[in-house]
Amino acid sequence: MKRRTRWTLVLVLAPIAVASILLSRLLLTDLPSPDTLYEHRSGISSRILDRHGRILYEITDPHAGHHTPVPLDEIPLPCRQATIATEDANFYSNPGVDILGIIRALWINVQGGEVLAGGSTITQQLSRNLLLGPQETSERTLVRKLRESILAWRIARTYTKDEVLALYLNEVNYGNLAYGIDAAARTYFGKTVAELGLAECTLLAGLPQAPAVYDPLASPDEAQERHQVVLGLMMDQGYISAEESRLAAQERLQFAATPFPIEAPHFVMYVRAWLEREFGLEPLHTEGLVITTTLDLDLQNTAVRIVRRHLERLAQAEDSPVHNVNNAALV
Repeated sequence: MKRRTRWTLVLVLAPIAVASILLSRLLLTDLPSPDTLYEHRSGISSRILDRHGRILYEITDPHAGHHTPVPLDEIPLPCRQATIATEDANFYSNPGVDILGIIRALWINVQGGEVLAGGSTITQQLSRNLLLGPQETSERTLVRKLRESILAWRIARTYTKDEVLALYLNEVNYGNLAYGIDAAARTYFGKTVAELGLAECTLLAGLPQAPAVYDPLASPDEAQERHQVVLGLMMDQGYISAEESRLAAQERLQFAATPFPIEAPHFVMYVRAWLEREFGLEPLHTEGLVITTTLDLDLQNTAVRIVRRHLERLAQAEDSPVHNVNNAALV
């Protein structure tokens, strides 16, 4: 009788053990190490500055986009709070994974349905965007969801919460080829992230979930609806009051006329051509070079105004034929 019981246990446990080994191999094979997280960051844009440190132009990889990482303490608190409220309300207390989301994915898989995207923590999104390959990222399968969750759990044990949040805010896609919140601030508002107010922060926080759908430059109505949702989430979680939410929703936002404008274009193109000859294109697109020039932007702008005024005076001179004067140089 005991021998029969023993064989029954073997017959029951053996398939479970084999299935566990196969599942383990499926989930863990080729899984990247969290230690390589920073190696997968987007290439950093190079910047050409005037002598006082004001940006003249940002050189970006046309196939990648604008990317200028900034420390977490330079990102306004409302931007951080809006992102947490929108993407991962329990960010500072969860273990890096959404347990309920994993259970939901398992249940959907058991029922034979498709595992849909969404509901991932900030850490899960980071693991998916930086560590999983593009092909795997596009898959909506239970295996990908579990691999993403394992990576997120490991990341949460390798890095602090602030490090994870900083990396997320500096890497996430905000649309219009802007990667990271500083690039988004420059693209949409023509200012640095440190200059953003509550209304601007909350509008940007709503973009990563669907940048093309909520693009404020192309779809202002959809962007405004999303903006209201983010403000509501911040209010529900106690980050802002109802009055602050109302005022931010009513604020008239001033969008940049030209994302990433170029100052002193002739001078900048001369500098860029010199840089390409000296260093080549790849370092300019990926290594985040900072080039401080001798140009004083205030003097440059003053010179431009003087030249334009002089050309207008020549063209409108009284008691003389019309002058075809349309160009000038100033030394």
